[in-house]
Formats: sequence, structure tokens, C-alpha cells
Amino acid sequence: MTYGELDEVTSQLARTLLDRGCTAGDRVCLLLPKSTEAIVGILGILKANCVYVPLDPACPAARLAKIIDTCAPRWILAGGGTGALLDELPRLLGPGSSVPAAWLDESTAPVEVGFTWSDLARSAGGPVRSGGSASDPAYIMFTSGSTGNPKGVVITHANVIHFVEWALSYFEMGEGERVSCHSPLHFDLSVFDIFGAFAAGAELHLVPPDLNVLPNKMAAFIRESELTQWFSVPSALTYMSKFDVVRQGDFPSLKRLLWCGEVLPVPALTYWMRRLPHVTFTNLYGPTEATIASAYFTVPEPPADPRAQIPIGRACGGENLLVLDDELRATAPGASGNLYIEGVGLSPGYYRDSGKTAEVFVESEARRLYKTGDLAKVGEDGLVYFLGRADTQIKSRGHRIELGEVAAALNAVDALRESAAFAIPTTGFEGAVICCAYVVQPDRSLNPAGLRSELSKMLPAYMLPTRWIEMHELPKNANGKIDTRRLKEQLERIS
Repeated sequence: MTYGELDEVTSQLARTLLDRGCTAGDRVCLLLPKSTEAIVGILGILKANCVYVPLDPACPAARLAKIIDTCAPRWILAGGGTGALLDELPRLLGPGSSVPAAWLDESTAPVEVGFTWSDLARSAGGPVRSGGSASDPAYIMFTSGSTGNPKGVVITHANVIHFVEWALSYFEMGEGERVSCHSPLHFDLSVFDIFGAFAAGAELHLVPPDLNVLPNKMAAFIRESELTQWFSVPSALTYMSKFDVVRQGDFPSLKRLLWCGEVLPVPALTYWMRRLPHVTFTNLYGPTEATIASAYFTVPEPPADPRAQIPIGRACGGENLLVLDDELRATAPGASGNLYIEGVGLSPGYYRDSGKTAEVFVESEARRLYKTGDLAKVGEDGLVYFLGRADTQIKSRGHRIELGEVAAALNAVDALRESAAFAIPTTGFEGAVICCAYVVQPDRSLNPAGLRSELSKMLPAYMLPTRWIEMHELPKNANGKIDTRRLKEQLERIS
């Protein structure tokens, strides 16, 4: 699709939405797999001065219903094999909560919808003047919530513009580039892929999700697409290194390789850097609440020591990283502290949740800071180093997961008497593995396979535990709370 074609069809979609009742600030959910139609959906929603809310088509309908109920969208744009989900949602949303849907797919809509892809041609193209300002919300991305309910991070146009302009300058992106879009659209790495490419006038190459389990084909995609930029979570890079699919001097068109979302193991980084000496390698760091990334570090050479620590580096333009103690005082160099972010990337907060917003967006001496929940230190070199999570939120395979949401799903299983969800860090590409210990009701039986099946109705696949232990009683500490430390030790012994 050319830029001219993209501009025309997204204007047609914007007018269609406006003609069907959308007004400034309305939320429009996107229930589409990563595809050309999904990109059209995002741009059409924004041109209508509405807010796009990307939904994961791989999520259970029950979780999607929670998100839809929270954000109260005006429309759902669906397509690409999501018909069964679309059909199930009205039952889960309940009477009076139905949301009109459109089918952005050239195939026949599997359920009754308000408009289809073919209807867009009846709307005029050309510029859409719908008003709005840079401070308006552009998208809401829902992340795992500690109470069991996903929480919506609101990001403005200005938040995205600031990062994209900084990144285009720092990475010297321009026309003629061929940029990957590896991340799913409900993960904010995709925002830089899409709008970084468009701001540069570059080609955007959508990486098919099924390549994630086919390392040879993923390498072939980079090679055959002649990509100049690759951006992904580290697990994809680690996977390709473990299967040794990168040749010496491979990907001659590639200029830069970026990763974000978790720690890239040094052996995998060394593998890539030694095979691709013509490529620059940059570690990006940042939570969804601070818009894509807030810190960067371009690795100058392959680390000699596999135990070396790669810093998250320095703050991106317009932002600031602070390592503070519990009294919000700066820590000494080398000392561990809580990592805070301030600056142009900070979200206005969580959608319709002032309580959660106040918990992590704090005011200190007339400065607005975001408490990341990460521990960090400032090295003697002045760079910031990530030291791990300070709470029960974990990173696994690039996904941010609140163990509280896993625990809430476990608590909803009638056959369980008690249960616990916890994580064990690993040295592998997954970062951390989610574990489950549980006790079954005396008159019931439930093996790990059955429990996994029950949880899959409530949680996406990446949040399902991968290690299980059935017990007669969960260990308790002196306060009567479940002793997760002892559970971790027990699982580590038997694994």
C-alpha cells in the first residue's frame, strides 16, 4: 500500500466513523490481528479525533469484556478471524452494554455489523478536519492489573510526538528505510514502529506473528525484506541466537537493531554483535506509562564478560531518570534505589482510575514523577543500571505481568481451596517463569492440565503458569500469609 492509498482509505474510515456518531475523544476498540487493515484502523480512528484501544485477539473473551466495559467504546473495529470473539462479547457484556461493530476485512462479516470494509469506498477521501490538539489522548493500552482487572494507560499525541522526534534524530532515520513491526499492536513498541516509519517516510514491514516460533523464517524475513531497522523484545533475539540462524555478515541492509521490554542476556547480545559488525545495537528502556521508551544505551562493542551488565543508559530527550530512596532523595552512586521518570513522555494517568494514578504518579517539589516499580542504580560512569522489580510485577517473554491478575484468575476456579502465583527468575530468554501452587477442594480433583484449561478461559497464553505443584497445604509464614519464598525453594528443587 502506498502512502497515497493509505491516506485515502484512512480518511474514508474517519468520515465513516464521524457519520456514525463518533465525536472527539470517543474510544474505538481495535479487534484485529496485525495487518494492513489494522494500520488503516489506527490511522482512521486518529483522523476522526478519537482514541484507539488495541485489543489482543488472542485474549479470552472474558478479559476483553473487562477492557471494553472499562473504556466504553463507541465502536469496535474487527476482522481477520475474530468473528467468534465478536459473537461472544455481547453475552459477557450483559444487557444494555452492547457496542456496535464494524468488519474491516474484505471477507464476509461472520456476524451482523454496522459497516464493512467495502462500505468505506462510499465515503469521501481527502483531508479530514476534526480538530483536536496535541494534548488529546491518542490511545489507551491496557496492561495487567494487580487487582485482577486490566488498567488502561492513557497516552497523548504529544507523548508520542516527543519520542518519535527524538528517535528520528538520534537514529538518523529517513526515507528509503525499511522498518520492522514485530510487536503486536497492543504492545507499545508497535507505536514507534508505525509512527517512526511514517514520520520518516519509510516502508513498514509487518512481521507475521507465527514467525516467533520459526527462528529460521524470522531471519529469512529480515534478510528478504532487506530491513534497515529491527525492533523487538529480547526474547525474539535470544530465540534466533539459540538456533544459530544468523550468518556471519548477515542482513547487509540492516543499520540498527533495537530491543526493549526486558533484559537481553549478554551471550545473545554478543552472538548478534559478532555476526553483524556493521549494525548498531541499542538497548531501550521504558514502561508503557512513559511512552515507548525513556532511556537508551547504544552498546559500543561486544561485551567480553558474559556476566557483564548492560546499562539502560541515559534519558531520552525531554525526560529524566531519577534513582531515589524511600524519602525521594537521590541515592549515592552505586546504591540501589527506586527508579522514577519525569518529563515529556509521562502518561496523564490510568483511564478513569484516579486512585491507581495517584499511587504511581507522584508530586515532589512541584515535579511530577512516575514510580516505575523498578530498582536501579547510577554507576560510576553516570549511566543508569536496571536491578530488577521492586514488587510483584514481572517481565516474562517481553510481557509485563502483574502476578495479582494471575492470582485473581486462580481464585475464580471453584475446584481450588487455595492457591498462589509467583515467579522464578531464569537465565533463559523468558526472563521469569510463572509458577502456581494449589490445593484442591476435598471433594474435587484437578490436575495441572485441567487447571491450565480453566485459566486459559480468563487469561492470555503468555500469563499462564508454566510450572505447577499440587499440595495438601500451602506453607504459611508467621503472619499466616502464604510463604512464597518456601514455595519458590521447593519448586526450584524439583525443577
